[in-house]
Amino acid sequence: MFRNWSLLIAVISFVLTGNDVVARPNPPDGKWGFFGHKRINRLAVFTLPPEMMVFYKKNIEYVTEHAVDPDKRRYATKHEGSRHYIDLDRYGKMPFDNLPRDWNTALMYYTDWIWKNTSGDTVRICKAEFIRNSKDSVCLEGKWNGKKVRRVISVAKYKPFFLRNFVYKYYDDEIVSPVDSFNALFGVSLPEGVIEPEDYLTEHGVNPYNLTSMFAKLVTAFKERDHKQILKLSTEFGHYVGDAHVPLHTCSNYNGQLTGQDGIHGFWESRIPELFADLEYDALVGSAVYIKKPNEYFWKIVFDSHAFVDSVLTIEKRLSQTYPTDQQYCQAERLGLVVRAQCPEYAKEYEVQMDGMIENRWRASIHTIGSLWYTAWVDAGQPDMSKPGVIEWTEAEKKAMEAEEKIYRAGKIKGRPHDD
Repeated sequence: MFRNWSLLIAVISFVLTGNDVVARPNPPDGKWGFFGHKRINRLAVFTLPPEMMVFYKKNIEYVTEHAVDPDKRRYATKHEGSRHYIDLDRYGKMPFDNLPRDWNTALMYYTDWIWKNTSGDTVRICKAEFIRNSKDSVCLEGKWNGKKVRRVISVAKYKPFFLRNFVYKYYDDEIVSPVDSFNALFGVSLPEGVIEPEDYLTEHGVNPYNLTSMFAKLVTAFKERDHKQILKLSTEFGHYVGDAHVPLHTCSNYNGQLTGQDGIHGFWESRIPELFADLEYDALVGSAVYIKKPNEYFWKIVFDSHAFVDSVLTIEKRLSQTYPTDQQYCQAERLGLVVRAQCPEYAKEYEVQMDGMIENRWRASIHTIGSLWYTAWVDAGQPDMSKPGVIEWTEAEKKAMEAEEKIYRAGKIKGRPHDD
């Protein structure tokens, strides 16, 4: 029995106006994963209260089509890729207490600075041992001119230096610090040169931190009644929230490459939803709800996803070893081409053995995205969303979108490969 009649009526109404949001697949895209992000964003619109839906429904085509902009941006900038995942297994076990939830603190703990000379001497910051031992200190150690160098200062003294020399320059193409500022901070006398950072946090993904940042920007956009930014941020935020619900976005074995299961990312996240989501998944997920502590909730999402990683991998491994080999892959038409993909029957068996995991994460994504849009709106004071119509983009804005599309079509992905 349906528990959300207002949502059902909204969907039926929209379908009858010629915009089938449930049963008609989007035209195929170049990437398998595009289907899921587009459909999830689109369905999230129907979780919203009428006061918000009036705006999002008018702009639902943008919310749908541009749901994949963050993936396309991975071809344009090296900073984009890490926003889509976080390798939680790099930080021990639940509840990952050695991973600060605050962005600046986490970046400080997992970024070292290193000074080298042509003679092979090296001096570097070494914070990891202090983090593990719960010591509020920062260490500098190494050697130059045959002499050992070791200094220890407090985190409180180090943090302003780090913010000024790294955090505030995070998006610069090159980040270096003058050696004299290091000498003054640690009370050493290294020769002239520069100190370069080694960032280990970004390397292993920053998805929850990015969600925190995006949510704050969305609240601001609502407060300022900046409807273009509301639309753009809502759409892209939805993408990153969707990524957080995918188990393989929370581990270093993100495509089964460490266990001989290459391609499992696209199988789980894309192939199965494309085959079954529109036909079998329940898209009526209920109305959006207010999330009291969204920043804590972002971590809950990735922790919940991470709990499924072992099942995703072990079930597929077992199935691939027991299912008839010649019935696992079939030819499928894609963009006018015949490609090799998992057979529908094999995909269905994998989904059945996971006991509805993919559908449950799919549905959770839809509801969470709508709930976070709603929460941002409430936190901004519930501004009137009835007046804006379909957002019109300037010629300059359209050209910028076209330029990004060209880079995506012709470019090479920067950072971690994204096999979906």
